[in-house]
Amino acid sequence: MTAFVLVAGSFTGGWVWEETAARLRRAGAEAHPVTLTGMDGRRAGAGIGLETHVEDLVRLIDGLTAAEVVLVGHGYGLHPVLGAADRRPGRVARIVALDTLLPQDGEPAARSVPDPGGRAGEDGRVPPPTRETRSRWGGLEGVPDEALARLERLAVPQPAATLTEPLRLTGAASALPVTGVLCTAGGPDVSTVEMLVESGPPRFRALADDRIRFLELATGHWPMLSAPAGLAETLLRAAAGEGHRVTAPADERPTHLRPFLEGVRDVPEVPRERHGRVDLHLPDAGGPRPAIVFVHGGPVDPDQRPTPRDTPSLLGYGRLAAGAGAVGATLDHRLHGLADYALAAEDLAGAVALVRADPRVDRERIALWFFSGGGLLAADWLAAPPPWLRCVAATYPMLAPLPGWEAVEPRFRPVDAVGTADGPPVVLTRAGLEHPAIAATVEEFLTAAGKRGARVETVDVPHGRHGFELLDPTEESAEAVDRAMAAVLSRLGE
Repeated sequence: MTAFVLVAGSFTGGWVWEETAARLRRAGAEAHPVTLTGMDGRRAGAGIGLETHVEDLVRLIDGLTAAEVVLVGHGYGLHPVLGAADRRPGRVARIVALDTLLPQDGEPAARSVPDPGGRAGEDGRVPPPTRETRSRWGGLEGVPDEALARLERLAVPQPAATLTEPLRLTGAASALPVTGVLCTAGGPDVSTVEMLVESGPPRFRALADDRIRFLELATGHWPMLSAPAGLAETLLRAAAGEGHRVTAPADERPTHLRPFLEGVRDVPEVPRERHGRVDLHLPDAGGPRPAIVFVHGGPVDPDQRPTPRDTPSLLGYGRLAAGAGAVGATLDHRLHGLADYALAAEDLAGAVALVRADPRVDRERIALWFFSGGGLLAADWLAAPPPWLRCVAATYPMLAPLPGWEAVEPRFRPVDAVGTADGPPVVLTRAGLEHPAIAATVEEFLTAAGKRGARVETVDVPHGRHGFELLDPTEESAEAVDRAMAAVLSRLGE
């Protein structure tokens, strides 16, 4: 017999699983919905953290007699699930990540949730979200009004330390099978995962491991409330080992480490100076020069090495700018999780101030150039552009948060900001083979720009993928980079 241990996300308890658990039992399985310590509505005592919840699950696992134990973690619940599996790998048959990214050793849950611990009261607990803010903790697609009212009524404060305490893993459970259940009504689907494995941050390459499978469920982030029958069926399929396997690209080199425009452009090195988070690629030209600040995408693992400014892509763009007579500035910002955009925006503002203060830079001629997930950071500059910002460029950008990115603050939506102020022109490079979810944000941006009269020049790469300078080093890709660079430089007066 299979025993399902069902662990809910933040602010909730075992009650959210009632209908799903009943259906699992009718199918012949055991079901154990868990209410973790401090999540029963009673005032929590001091000292409740993530490790407390890991111990809750370890005790439960130790008391089970079923031959197979499947641990199911929803949202925050995946953190204690992984911690418990690490302590009892021999008793766990499978881990199910329900509409939740797999965290890594050392990551706190706070990295992927909004307002992590920042609103904790004097009792050390984070109050549950309001109706207006709950969707930022996970989309509510398909949840009936009655279930939503119950979710709000029974929500309880979350001990802040459970969100801020790092997950500690020894690797003991690293060989266990994992199934990711993707709730596609408001979040990513399998094709999104395939895109991330192919061209996203390096950590996503691990999702191509043979032990990992994916199943889709056409509902929102709360399937136990919106589709309990479908969820029960999906969990039974997961326990049986069903699901889609994502494969890694044939080229085993991590995408971010592939050479810039390999074989089609030779970009010479230029003098480079390091100033804290910022590198300056310096032109061989006298007098104050215009500057282009290149803003990498993400989220990026904080332990990634080399860091973004030392990867071939940013090195290539920085050198190209310097070779054309501008100062090319690159930076490492702190976009390590979906809730980190404000930190990254702070880093970008500091980098721009540093660049403008350099005597070799013409402080009145600055351009900002955004890539991929860094595109959301353009919103601030489009909404309130300073007079010295001569151009905003974006290459294969995300211009609105993707499905499932509810943790991103509403402020970071370039689709809402474009054309709302008399801002600089935008140079937008589109990948013709872009992932549909990202391409949709670009089209929404262009539609909004057209309605509001914003100036946008598009550079198309018909056969290019997301990250085409690295994935598709063709003459078409090189010409697109050259065209975009020339367009930006012309707006800088070069």
